[in-house]
Amino acid sequence: MVDSSRPARPVVLGQNQYGKAENRVVKITRDGDTHHIKDLNVSVALSGDLDDVHYNGSNANCLPTDTTKNTCFAFAKEHGIESAESYGIHLARHFVDSQPSIHRARIRIEEYSWERIAASDGNSQFIGADEVKHSFVRKGQETRLAQITYSAEGDGEPQFEVLGGLKDLTVMNTTNSEFWGYIKDKYTTLKEDYDRILATSLSTWWRYTWTGDDQRPPSWNKSYEQAKKHILQAFVETYSLSLQQTLYQMGSRVINNRSEIDEIRFSAPNKHHFRQDLSFCGLDNDAKDGAVYYAADRPYGLIEATILRDGAEAKIPVDMTNL
Repeated sequence: MVDSSRPARPVVLGQNQYGKAENRVVKITRDGDTHHIKDLNVSVALSGDLDDVHYNGSNANCLPTDTTKNTCFAFAKEHGIESAESYGIHLARHFVDSQPSIHRARIRIEEYSWERIAASDGNSQFIGADEVKHSFVRKGQETRLAQITYSAEGDGEPQFEVLGGLKDLTVMNTTNSEFWGYIKDKYTTLKEDYDRILATSLSTWWRYTWTGDDQRPPSWNKSYEQAKKHILQAFVETYSLSLQQTLYQMGSRVINNRSEIDEIRFSAPNKHHFRQDLSFCGLDNDAKDGAVYYAADRPYGLIEATILRDGAEAKIPVDMTNL
């Protein structure tokens, strides 16, 4: 039975944010007959003095989400999209600096890559042009990621936090991978393997040291390509005794070679490939002879890790890369 004489416990508003999610912004830049594509999926999240809109329904401090959508498209035209990071920095600064009630803006971007389709050697059959430079095919590898947060909360100077990353980068080593020496109990059925396939689909975020305009920003596009290069090279060059070991080597390679990156976090589902038992028809199926495998879709091992520069603070949320 409820005691009505006792005052009700007060209910207070916690963290909140709002904005327009998944704005599909495609910018075509024409350099004469040569065209260039930037294809982004942009999500905006704003927070600040928004208590009244929750408590009382007052929209006096609320910038409409439709306005945030329009701004995404207008800025693509006004400022262009040199990189996802530079575009996101323009947006985040605008929302905070132009609206007294908005103290923090987070811009999260997925970028979809396209590559130019080469025409045939003749190409003379194309009427009106000597060379086709406006036809593209969507790349099927990873999706590039960026997240820009600009905060003017508190008494300090406004600061940026810029994260880069990628997802759905699927990689495979068909040898130079083992897995053995693990804990075994009465529930263990997995057999030790001294020559196995190692495959995963990487999701990763890394954090840049750049925090504001008084610092020289990195070359965002070059930094992304170099980080990806070091991840892939470490995957190739690591003789792996566990996927955890490989993740550490990939992260270490990025941190050691890119001074503008202090932290990187990976989420790596283990794309299991098991040798098919062919003994029913009298066939051996050893890896050394070129085996036949079946690829297990589910369940999968999910390996996650953060690698930091010594002395750096971990700031990337641990669940940000979780699939």
